Amino acid sequence: MTEQRPAFFRFHNGDKAPLPFDATEYEARLAGLRADMAAQGIDATVLTSMHNVAYHSGFLYCSFGRPYGCVVTATDCVTIGAGIDAGQPWRRCHGDALTYTDWARDNFWRAVASVTGTHKVIGHEADHLTLEAMARLEQHLKPLAVENVAPAAMARRMVKSPAEIALIRAGAEIADLGGDAIRDAIRVGTREIDVAMAGRDAMERAIAERFPDAEYRDTWVWFQSGPNTDGAHNPITGRVLQRGDILSLNTFPMISGYYTALERTLFLGEPDAASRRIWEANVAAHELGLGLIRPGATCSGITAALNDFLAERDLLEYRSFGYGHSFGILSHYYGREAGLELREDVDTVLRPGMVVSMEPMLTIPAGQPGAGGYREHDILIVTETGAENITGFPYGPAHNIVD
Repeated sequence: MTEQRPAFFRFHNGDKAPLPFDATEYEARLAGLRADMAAQGIDATVLTSMHNVAYHSGFLYCSFGRPYGCVVTATDCVTIGAGIDAGQPWRRCHGDALTYTDWARDNFWRAVASVTGTHKVIGHEADHLTLEAMARLEQHLKPLAVENVAPAAMARRMVKSPAEIALIRAGAEIADLGGDAIRDAIRVGTREIDVAMAGRDAMERAIAERFPDAEYRDTWVWFQSGPNTDGAHNPITGRVLQRGDILSLNTFPMISGYYTALERTLFLGEPDAASRRIWEANVAAHELGLGLIRPGATCSGITAALNDFLAERDLLEYRSFGYGHSFGILSHYYGREAGLELREDVDTVLRPGMVVSMEPMLTIPAGQPGAGGYREHDILIVTETGAENITGFPYGPAHNIVD
């Protein structure tokens, strides 16, 4: 006789844990999504990205090659998690949760279909769902039509609630603490990895003290030196610090999926004249950019002004990337609010409640005077009348030359 096992079931194991935000916050987010759904004639939405699942349910999944989701209808919010996680999705989500088993392929989609029903209009994230996953959706849900909810969901995420802004403020303060620990650890003969660990450990301790009910994961540091500073996202290495090195300090505390950052240029010993000139020019661009962030400004307009500033100094060709981006549910391996980046091709108008960085970077190639990567990064909350800078760690040659 063939063994009969369920494709999915409810495993409400233990009590609900405190979430990053209270129930009213999640209900407000779901109300926004449901308004989007009503406008598009959508019966049920299947969210599959880490950022949208976490934003709407509070559960930040660890995929490890398995699908996860959150199904939202006019009345329900149901997290769909894998059996390997047992009761964790239930304890850490707002709403209901189903656990799918792995003894038969596509049990995830069977669990999804049990909530959405078949022959309905289904919302999905076109920028996240793979071609293979879309084929599974169509096979099991048999939708009358599919509608992309990702752009509207991103637009809502770009404007932060007061509760989100409070968490982001805490993250910025903890990023500064990590910066202090890193600066204290810098000395000739120390490896990049050792300096980075000092900053990471300081931030993780601070997060645990300030958020005792949270889950702790993903806080990290990129500390780069010498030629390793040429890219903003270069990983840390075992390179040993030498006197005269240009250094790049980058701290990233992660609090319940919320990303904040501190990034600073430093030198180990007095920089040469060419390096100081480029560093000071990038600091000047940074300060100009800080003053440009205000309600009514456009991302492309801010970018154009900074491009002109650097072009006048014959430095525009060394600009590495856009001048800033949004903050919220994102990290180095999931999530990105691409509609709020300070780039030439983004015309979004800044509004109160948005949170953006100002982070100009210049990369001078090896072999040229002043070679290395120069970057400063502050976080600003757009207000009704301007912007509030919530980064406290100082920048520039007056503060960040380490003897």
